[in-house]
Amino acid sequence: MRWAAGAAAVLILGAPAAAGAHAPTQVSGAPTEVCRIADPAVTEVSGLAVTATGYLVQNDSNPDPAKTRVFTLDKSCKVTGSVQYPRTARDPEDLAVDRKGTVWVADIGDNGPMTGGSGTRRSTIALWTMAAGSNELKIHRLVYPDGVPRDAEALLIDGQGRPVIVTKDPNGEVFRLDKPLPTDNTDGVALTKVGAFEPRRTGTSNPWGFLGIAWVTGAAVSADGTRAVVRTYADAYEFEVTGGDVAKAITSGKPTVTPLPDEPQGEAIAYTADATGLLTVSDQAGPVVVLRYPSGLKTAAPSSAVPSTTSAMAAPPKPPVRSSARAPLLLAAFTVVALMLVAAVARRARRR
Repeated sequence: MRWAAGAAAVLILGAPAAAGAHAPTQVSGAPTEVCRIADPAVTEVSGLAVTATGYLVQNDSNPDPAKTRVFTLDKSCKVTGSVQYPRTARDPEDLAVDRKGTVWVADIGDNGPMTGGSGTRRSTIALWTMAAGSNELKIHRLVYPDGVPRDAEALLIDGQGRPVIVTKDPNGEVFRLDKPLPTDNTDGVALTKVGAFEPRRTGTSNPWGFLGIAWVTGAAVSADGTRAVVRTYADAYEFEVTGGDVAKAITSGKPTVTPLPDEPQGEAIAYTADATGLLTVSDQAGPVVVLRYPSGLKTAAPSSAVPSTTSAMAAPPKPPVRSSARAPLLLAAFTVVALMLVAAVARRARRR
């Protein structure tokens, strides 16, 4: 979800350049344009997945529930169909297709008042699923184990079909559903905290400065399940996955980092069908461009098979030891928030 303009201005102006100390393996490659999404119905794309016939994308939250939809695109990015939620989706932020062809939508966004939210945090988050060959989205409500609200924008599906969620804030918490997936439930089923994802001080240029380097905005798993990627506004972190354990890979594996410099609002990411490339889209009012970057992982030989998602869409263990690399990011983030609070108090005092 987009930040309020005022908060964004403060963060950009207050963002110092980040150091690159202790950075993991890093690769560079200029992106190429794959196609352009020009249909006005597709706005603020926050999730992307690859299918055998093209792509799936979803709109971010919208005041008009009819505009919050999941779209199918052909390989030229032309809209070929869409599905509407059976009830209002609050803040869809990511999209995935598992190895059975089931579509997963992560309705997990929850901005606080400091980041453009209304101040009313959600008591549950939700995942929506749509089986291959279906045009019906089903809801599954979840809660964080301590009951504390969090903003999140990244979803991965592991080798056992379990959803893995990474929170957006600099804490980078990683949660997994270890219980049976509920359907159309009222009380959320508790997730399990399994660790933390560690963004690094890469220094990659982006509109949000040092916070954009730390904020997690999307994730994906390759079609054969051997690779996983977690992205921020600035970079893509790729991991090799062993035995389908995605959570272990992103919390304790050594990443290869691909810079994604200066994407306007980079949130969506997906692997190409053969996993040799990374596809990204910015969360903006259209038209928007699908970009392709080369994958940084060269040793694996992933399968080119993509799960079928053909559907009747309407046509047109323990947390790891925390690295000291996070401390400067957290300190900087807390400093910005503190300055914003001081400014707010000062404005209120002047009005009295």
